[in-house]
Amino acid sequence: MTDLLLPPDLAALPPMDIGARIHRLRSAMVAHEPVLQALVVSSLTNIRYLTGFTGSAAVLLITDHDWLFVSDGRYGEQAEQQLRGAGVDCRIEISTYEQKDLLAGFIVNHGLVAIGFEADHVTVSQLAGFASGAFEGVEMLATSGLVEKLRLVKDAGEIARLQAAASVADAALASVRHRLGEGIREADFALELDFAIRRLTPSGNSFETIVAAGENGAKPHARPGDRPVQEGDLVVVDFGSIVDGYCSDMTRTVMVGEPTPEQARMLAVVLEAQRAGVEAVKAGVEAKAIDAVCRDIIIEAGWGDAFSHSTGHGVGLDIHEAPRVSKLSDTTVETGFVITVEPGVYLPGHGGVRIEDTVVVTDEGCWALNNTSKSTSI
Repeated sequence: MTDLLLPPDLAALPPMDIGARIHRLRSAMVAHEPVLQALVVSSLTNIRYLTGFTGSAAVLLITDHDWLFVSDGRYGEQAEQQLRGAGVDCRIEISTYEQKDLLAGFIVNHGLVAIGFEADHVTVSQLAGFASGAFEGVEMLATSGLVEKLRLVKDAGEIARLQAAASVADAALASVRHRLGEGIREADFALELDFAIRRLTPSGNSFETIVAAGENGAKPHARPGDRPVQEGDLVVVDFGSIVDGYCSDMTRTVMVGEPTPEQARMLAVVLEAQRAGVEAVKAGVEAKAIDAVCRDIIIEAGWGDAFSHSTGHGVGLDIHEAPRVSKLSDTTVETGFVITVEPGVYLPGHGGVRIEDTVVVTDEGCWALNNTSKSTSI
């Protein structure tokens, strides 16, 4: 068994200037049509990005010169430590029962008559609750992606955490990969891989691990089950970890034994498509062009219909975030974007192949956060 790396030393990672992010958001609020007098942020991921808070309940109310953080009694000490530690200079109010009153008082004191809300993160019933609660009598303006657009470009501290998460995944897979040649069940291999990740990072997995052997590999998001991994199987392993809130995402396909001519061709075509896609990544390139580079190779091989998902997505505080790397995307990638390149071929009744790297976009091209070999042998 390969020795696991030591857990990442968070104190050694570059700091993130969380306190400065509010200024960029306020600029976005001014540029919004109509200009936003205030914004209520309810997405916990966006709240973490803006404040460093990691709890499960909070809301931010932001104006052009003031902002209020409200949470419940479980998080008084945590909120104070995390927000002040991140250099966030906002009002912190903790109350289990008077949260609506705190928000309503802020609204009245600032004379707010129209407030933006995150339409992508608010249900119809929640919006109705806003209208009949603290925000009663205030015009609610739908916004989309204001904070998410700020999150597209990662700073050095964020990239360091993403790289640390990728290194955890590399080490975890290296420690258990040999087990695929020992007749292990899909579910047991997933459990051993997850445990290896947990040894290295207390946050654990960034999503539910996929282990799909043989015919199960034809389902891109198959869940690991009781099927044993057998000689002659292609095994798709898709997994990731979290370090200090930031996610990793990697897929490797392993061949148990010697491949058939069809399996060898599947592996070769997907590897060619994935390499070409990575080589196409560069600041100023349209995301849909990256998708097309991968997709065209698979179409030329006769498997266009067997590539049933987009080529990639952004990765950060969420395992799936903007931008989409698909033929429908209207995004041009920029330096500091972090995206996946993960083409695949899935043949029902036979199996599948997917190969995925998470890469950081630069002016000259990109570089991969994960370092696991793409060799298919165990």
